[in-house]
Amino acid sequence: MSTRSQSSRKSKDSSVQESIFTSEPVDKLRIERELLSQGCRYICGVDEVGRGPLAGPVVCAAVIMPLDDASIIPGIDDSKKLTEAKRTALAERIRRTAVCCQIGIKSAQDIDRINILEATKLAMKEAIESLPITPDFVITDGNMTLDISIPQRYIIKGDARSYTIGAASILAKTYRDDLMTRLSIQYPEYNFASNKGYPSKAHIQAILDHGLCPEHRRTFTEKWAKD
Repeated sequence: MSTRSQSSRKSKDSSVQESIFTSEPVDKLRIERELLSQGCRYICGVDEVGRGPLAGPVVCAAVIMPLDDASIIPGIDDSKKLTEAKRTALAERIRRTAVCCQIGIKSAQDIDRINILEATKLAMKEAIESLPITPDFVITDGNMTLDISIPQRYIIKGDARSYTIGAASILAKTYRDDLMTRLSIQYPEYNFASNKGYPSKAHIQAILDHGLCPEHRRTFTEKWAKD
């Protein structure tokens, strides 16, 4: 490689690194402000948790948050980036502050019957349609279009880019984590309180040792056990 090419590559690499370390923080209210400027009042954020586990339901949250400056809750972000203590504290504050919020759940049996993608969509739809106030607009995390009559937009990595979707991600995560902790009392051999149903080595070994419980997704666990 010529000296000139090496110099050009170093310059390009330096530029990339600089853009990473000097990038501006994400404006998590940009999408909401855009919708407010278009006349929307009630903006509903929707997110899910639990698409990947071997056990337990998929849980979706739908939430409409007040968006005036005095009501904004600092620290709302993608729930996966937060500690358990931070998520719990934020979830309590979100529930107190929200205009309204609802949870949608589809069980392991639902997931086996219609597949995880369709179960997730249905849980999202049910959460939205259970809200006591009909949203003017729905924004969802990911790349799914829902079967609803309300105007909607999906946002890739929306839980990290949107304040309202971030709030929904925290509600969904804390709800499902609490549920899996309770299931761990009923099925202690699988330690759901720790793994939340995800395929940890210890969880897989427990399946090999004890077989499946009613909360396991049969379509996810065929590799290790059969009824």
